[in-house]
Amino acid sequence: MTSAAVEILGLGLGILGWVGVILACGLPMWQVSAFIDANIVVAQTIWEGLWMNCVVQSTGQMQCKVYDSILALPSEVQAGRALTVIVALLGLVALMVTVVGAQCTNCIRPGKMKSRIVIAGGAIYILCGVLVLIPLCWFANIVISDFYDPTVPPSKKREMGAALYIGWAATALLLFGGCLICCCSCTQGDETSFPVKYSAPRRPTSNSEYDKKNYV
Repeated sequence: MTSAAVEILGLGLGILGWVGVILACGLPMWQVSAFIDANIVVAQTIWEGLWMNCVVQSTGQMQCKVYDSILALPSEVQAGRALTVIVALLGLVALMVTVVGAQCTNCIRPGKMKSRIVIAGGAIYILCGVLVLIPLCWFANIVISDFYDPTVPPSKKREMGAALYIGWAATALLLFGGCLICCCSCTQGDETSFPVKYSAPRRPTSNSEYDKKNYV
């Protein structure tokens, strides 16, 4: 597989990871109800996300409510909001930077600068993966800690929702795609080197002097 194909593959994985982060950010299923007690009410399921919480009835009816106050939210929710929004914006920047420096585009002449721009785009994708991993692991740690805490009542215990798993999958795509973009760009040293210019050999003229037009 050529470096251009690897670069396109990395860009595609990065785009998929970026879309996955946006999807995980909007889904309300970061924490869901844990049914671990026999007398707990199973007629409704509670979903808690970054922007809203939802109550899903057993009949299929769902009611969602957006959080009223931002400052009253827990610190993990505020950090999750900020980091996911930053990652969504950085993912768009990484997409534009990588497309500008990609081998399949002619926005910039081939050379070291073009390779450096692609590496910068891959590095931004890797940064996105690291940033979005922080709120995901933070939420997972809180959910697991509360689940095994005997002081937390069973009705308040939660489990990890689908949004966390989507976010982890998106993180893997961002990291892997960014690494592919950086690796294929670092191996283009021979392609980005300047061409060698040759001059015509000097030949003596009839008066035993070298012809001046042969000098370059």
